[in-house]
Amino acid sequence: MKMLVIEDELSVRLGISCTLEKAGYKVTAVDNGIDGIRLFEKEHFDVVITDLRLPGADGIEVLKSIKNISTDAGVIIITAFADVKTAVEAMREGAYDYISKPFDPNELLIIIDRFIKHSGLVLENIRLKEEVRDKKEFQCIIGVSSAMQAIFGTIEVVAKTDSSVMIYGESGTGKELVANAIHNLSSRKDKPFIKINCAAIPENLLESELFGHEKGAFTGAVQRRKGKFETATGGTIFLDEIGDMPLALQAKLLRILEDQKFERVGGNESVSVDVRTIYATGKNLKEEVKAGRFREDLYYRLNVLPIVLPSLRERKEDIPLLVEHFMEVFSKKTGKTGLAVSPTAVEMLMSYDYPGNVRELKHAVEMAVTFCRGNIIEPCCLPVEIREMEMGQHRSLICNNLPITEKVKAFERDLLARVLEETGGKKKETAKKLGISRGTLWRKLKDHGFPVSELDLED
Repeated sequence: MKMLVIEDELSVRLGISCTLEKAGYKVTAVDNGIDGIRLFEKEHFDVVITDLRLPGADGIEVLKSIKNISTDAGVIIITAFADVKTAVEAMREGAYDYISKPFDPNELLIIIDRFIKHSGLVLENIRLKEEVRDKKEFQCIIGVSSAMQAIFGTIEVVAKTDSSVMIYGESGTGKELVANAIHNLSSRKDKPFIKINCAAIPENLLESELFGHEKGAFTGAVQRRKGKFETATGGTIFLDEIGDMPLALQAKLLRILEDQKFERVGGNESVSVDVRTIYATGKNLKEEVKAGRFREDLYYRLNVLPIVLPSLRERKEDIPLLVEHFMEVFSKKTGKTGLAVSPTAVEMLMSYDYPGNVRELKHAVEMAVTFCRGNIIEPCCLPVEIREMEMGQHRSLICNNLPITEKVKAFERDLLARVLEETGGKKKETAKKLGISRGTLWRKLKDHGFPVSELDLED
């Protein structure tokens, strides 16, 4: 591994170079930003360690130039001006991390080692994606779409690290399932896995819930109580809806990320923990930062290994597989076996956009299995939202430029579906309401792809 050190203070430059060479790295050192940039243009370096305040070009300029040349190089900023604004600006521009003067040389080696492991994950990710490409189910997560196959590969990669993971996704996309998978595949799988929803606990109780409290810390605190972080030590803690965490607690969380220490509510003693953190949110945290509801420095600390889950409408090819899975689950619960979904119902399920994502599809299948009277799940068994969208699409055909024969067919199919829904799928009653014979109804249902059998002709 080749290292480039850019530092104008001779003693610091020599000290860093000596530390890195003793650790086995090949080191080149310069005393100004311009020479550093020129050297990087001519020669590849794996890691660049640069001071913030430099003659010629400062550390931020060096960082921007290096990232324009190579996005793979890791840049570590050294500064004697360790304020939040500087650190955030550097990380926003692509710095891997920052370190403040004076610093322990071992601390720098730890940061470098972490970057090397992180960069090695890229190749590992590619390999594992190939391995899981044909998997339909992975750690209880179902999907054959390219989007989900990529997620499976990413999960396997990040599970092998101890870095923080941020899971983004709309409600119902399976963020908790992903968190479960990461923990179950990690080296901490036999240790505690603690989950907490930051939006579900009142603000005045959340701090105590997370960090615990000392006896007498507040009214009702009759004894010392461990918080979730302390309980999770050695294992993993999953903070769902992290975007709803109050600003005051965000500062305390930032300290845990930086040095794995905190104080219980009402206490002065620092408690050390060894916890891997996973977070999830349905919010756009960048927008939350702009609105002043989320700390910018915390955002960059959490966003080390982001996973963005696709909505169900973005992976509709997974719907048949999910329907099959949920039908099996609810068939066992209800004792109904041999169920199938009619072509019309399948079409409706595939056409719907699912604002509630996989969770909404699961509930739709549960309802369909519960209300199915025979062995075929028909449109009348599906939730009204799904039926209304499909019927609305058919009604819109009446106003488009289709030939009159196609418009009539669409109208007839819509009418049959609505009357079947009103009668609960009873064919005799449906024929009566439509003013046609059972035989005519049977032929029309068959023509339009509704599930029918010879029994439908019998009284």
